Amino acid sequence: MTSIPQLYEAYLQCNGVTTDTRNILPGQLFVALKGPNFNGNAFAEKALAAGAKYALIDEPEFAVNAQTLLVPNALEALQQLGLHHRRQLNIPVLAITGSNGKTTTKELVHAVLATQYKTYTTKGNLNNHIGVPLTLLSILPDAEMAVIEMGANHQKEIAAYCSYTEPTHGLITNCGKAHLEGFGGVEGVRKGKGELFDWLRSSNGVAFICDDFDYFHGMSQGLHEIHWYGTNNGEVIGKVLASEPFLQVSVERGMNTSIINSQLVGAYNVYNVLVAATVGKYFGISDANIVHAIEGYTPTNSRSQLMQKNGNHIILDAYNANPTSMAAAIDNFAKLQAPNKILFLGGMMELGEESTQEHAQLIALIQQHQWKDVILVGGDFANLPHPFRYFNNSEEAASWWNAQQSAGNYLLVKGSRSMQMEKIVA
Repeated sequence: MTSIPQLYEAYLQCNGVTTDTRNILPGQLFVALKGPNFNGNAFAEKALAAGAKYALIDEPEFAVNAQTLLVPNALEALQQLGLHHRRQLNIPVLAITGSNGKTTTKELVHAVLATQYKTYTTKGNLNNHIGVPLTLLSILPDAEMAVIEMGANHQKEIAAYCSYTEPTHGLITNCGKAHLEGFGGVEGVRKGKGELFDWLRSSNGVAFICDDFDYFHGMSQGLHEIHWYGTNNGEVIGKVLASEPFLQVSVERGMNTSIINSQLVGAYNVYNVLVAATVGKYFGISDANIVHAIEGYTPTNSRSQLMQKNGNHIILDAYNANPTSMAAAIDNFAKLQAPNKILFLGGMMELGEESTQEHAQLIALIQQHQWKDVILVGGDFANLPHPFRYFNNSEEAASWWNAQQSAGNYLLVKGSRSMQMEKIVA
């Protein structure tokens, strides 16, 4: 069996780590993971033939030669390798979790820190039990800072990530109605996300916390060092000046600037802006660089992304959805001073027994406003009475929308990732 120190020596000879033979690069370390419908061990030989320097396996019958490294469990070895590498890095490691806004916050914080420090961060959505160690292992020796995004849909998950990430700093964006089925309700969400605070509490770490959310005041008890931000209290205070459609933040305390003009769609992004500024101030970034970084960030990957197509203005926010983010997006869209507003909303997943009720509440919210049209797609929308258009999936909705050949509209397109709502405006 290959020990973690031996595996680390092999890793140092490689130019990266991958778990997918479809995009393997010469010189990489291939890690053979297993799932319900695949066994990565069976691809070890293919990985080596494609140029991998080593292949990490956990089933001896798939050994090829000295380039195959056998461990008891490949996934656990990957995580322990990430921990071993992390312990060689004498740098601040900032962990970010929360129900909504994790990725946008991560991108803003990274943009701010990168103005002064060599900063590594999570790529795309690599924020799970595989992505977190892969992110750690992507950090090179020139690193001065790391920002790690942590996603979770059940308790003990964030605690596990912390055990091999060992963050020195952390922030929870919020605790909303996301993954209720796995967490066991809103209180379960707070307990699960709060595992990051548990780690910081036990390690005397530093937390950045939004004062606006009352539940954080209880969750943060006993933390060694807290830096607050918010719209009323905190080291950095800011308010929504406008969001037509881009968010403008009026800075009222903590910075020598009055307005931040972001390229973010939605007033709810004010907290992402404020925490990025707070983190930047803590790490000594100049106000000018903080403002420049935040104003220069443009959302991508279907996260509050503003598009124009076929004469329509489109807010594409189809990366994910839960009751909290859905309500915020709908309220923000309703306030937008624009004609011919159309909603395309996909079903919300992983809500468990509360799913039907949450979808019903969303329908009630929609009915409080005037829209040119409302199109609901899939999920528990199918099981509820409503006066709106309904389609079983995004393909059906896209077919209908393309047939309309309508222009001059403002569209909000949002839904859970599995609904693939982006297909409607592809």
